[in-house]
Amino acid sequence: MAAETPGRHLLRAKDLADAHYAEPLTVEDLARAAGYSRGHFSQEFRRAFGQAPHVYLLTRRLERAAALLRTTDYPVLEICLAVGLTSAGSFTTSFARMYGRTPLEYRAAFPPAAHLVPIPWCVQRAYGRPRHRTFREDQEPPG
Repeated sequence: MAAETPGRHLLRAKDLADAHYAEPLTVEDLARAAGYSRGHFSQEFRRAFGQAPHVYLLTRRLERAAALLRTTDYPVLEICLAVGLTSAGSFTTSFARMYGRTPLEYRAAFPPAAHLVPIPWCVQRAYGRPRHRTFREDQEPPG
């Protein structure tokens, strides 16, 4: 028997979670988008996608937080709030459960974000030139 594809209503709720994870979404909001009651929605979502809707939403948020930890120097609390979570303590606990280390330990495993900033070659060349030239250009003109 072939696996049944999820209905449009469930995909609509999943797309809502993917697109608006940083907003204060709840399972009720997702159920409303799908046109289901909360209980029925949770059951159908789990059947279709293999996990509860709140777990799916938390996973999206933690994945985005991990990306921000790797590529920015934002404080952990700022990242926590930016991905739609409200408690730094529960964020740290959930992050450590998912990634096996705290957000600060995770960030330390990657190069600083400043190394990821591309600098155009013309800027590198202009600021890489020596300041003192040999043709007496730095001296004041006589008289």
